[in-house]
Amino acid sequence: MRKILAVLLLLTQFAFSAELRYFMQSENSSKFSMPYGDNGGKYAQSGDAKIYYEIYGKGEVVVVLHGGGLGSMYEMGGFIDELKQNYQVIAISTRAHGKSDIGQTPFSLEQRADDIMAVLKHAKVEKAVNLLGFSDGGYSAYAFGAKYQKMAKKLVTIGAGEVLATNKRFVFKLDEWRVYDAKFITQQEALMSEPKRYAEFLKMYEDMWNGAVVSKEIFSKISAHVLVINGQNDMNSHLQTAVNSYQSLPNASLAIIPDTSHPCFLENFDAAWAVVKPFLAK
Repeated sequence: MRKILAVLLLLTQFAFSAELRYFMQSENSSKFSMPYGDNGGKYAQSGDAKIYYEIYGKGEVVVVLHGGGLGSMYEMGGFIDELKQNYQVIAISTRAHGKSDIGQTPFSLEQRADDIMAVLKHAKVEKAVNLLGFSDGGYSAYAFGAKYQKMAKKLVTIGAGEVLATNKRFVFKLDEWRVYDAKFITQQEALMSEPKRYAEFLKMYEDMWNGAVVSKEIFSKISAHVLVINGQNDMNSHLQTAVNSYQSLPNASLAIIPDTSHPCFLENFDAAWAVVKPFLAK
């Protein structure tokens, strides 16, 4: 009977995994081994919000942080599938994303660093960790590395170049994004603890980035070795901003993925993994 129940559970997981998607995922995109983001995780209390996270594998810790606004843990599935073979992966759903609460306080990068630390404390992690973050997750990794220097061993940031006050800001409108990918929005609403606040969350996210600056003041405080990855044709994190980040960080390496845009690792995962794997291993 136990074997039958185990098989049924496994089949259910894979069936639901096929339903999960990241924003604008095509039918031909690679499918990941688990429904990351809705796979029996845990919650850590951080300020006024519960932060959802999942743990996979054993070994040195790598914290995986997805993109913001329209990001999800599932989009990081390729990295989680690879990393969990040799590391302990702690994948976090950023505040207001997926199953994590929105809270009431305004969003900030310092708050995101605190959310990461709350998860690490809840997971009883005491040694320094590696962090791998895409876009918004990359900036969260920078913030964590600057505020919690002793807890940051190595950082990998993807599509997270220098941000100056003069840079263009994005406007997030729920109805507009629903037109682009209604399946994804419906999926996220099903995961959220407060789906009726979805539009409010996007406005809070927009407000966080209006006037935000991520430059030398933060970079100079990061002692960890940082691998800055950027798509050659990234229109969100322009190539020059990635170069500026690399040049401003005290200890950094730079990798440009040719002929890719913002989600460069989704467009050419093999190239991204080829630089991430040796960076973490050395």
